Amino acid sequence: MAEDFWRFEREALDAGRTLVCGCDEAGAGPLAGPLYAAAVILPLGLVLPGLDDSKKLTEKRREALFPVIQERAVAWAVARVEAAEIDETDILSARMKAMQLAMDQLTPAPDFALIDGNRDRGKSAAITTPHRTIVKGDSLSASIAAASILAKVSRDRLMVELAEQYPQYEFDRHKGYGTKRHRELLRQYGPCPIHRQTFLTKL
Repeated sequence: MAEDFWRFEREALDAGRTLVCGCDEAGAGPLAGPLYAAAVILPLGLVLPGLDDSKKLTEKRREALFPVIQERAVAWAVARVEAAEIDETDILSARMKAMQLAMDQLTPAPDFALIDGNRDRGKSAAITTPHRTIVKGDSLSASIAAASILAKVSRDRLMVELAEQYPQYEFDRHKGYGTKRHRELLRQYGPCPIHRQTFLTKL
């Protein structure tokens, strides 16, 4: 498993790349809050016990891995696109913009990126770093898995903070996702400034 988890990084390095980052986003689906992305360059072959797709990990495990990834990474960065911009453009463009913003912040800069998913451009934004898209990359690449954790934890922490600003929506419970409870609260109170208006067509 450990060897396979580095297959895509090794292939890129064998092809002549020198610094390979993994990139993933969190928060494409929620009705509220920004979309986050993270980019991570890990030392090749680094063993991080428990590292996996953030969606497969408990909140406690993600929180435990978060500082370890930051400490052990060659470089890492997190970026976000706010709800208002998602409404102005579209969620695919927001995903591409956030991921490229995260990669642009990396020092040293990567010369190749492994991108989770199968898309690399939206209507108004695209991945410009040389890259390869990988479906279910957060389960197949150590670098993408690490990025998925940084993005997810960063976003969840912000939603807990926003719950204090907008307590009536209970963002700390559902993190802005369209749960039954969140939809009930939306019907009761209406949207707030961090809701994605274009996502609220069916409540």
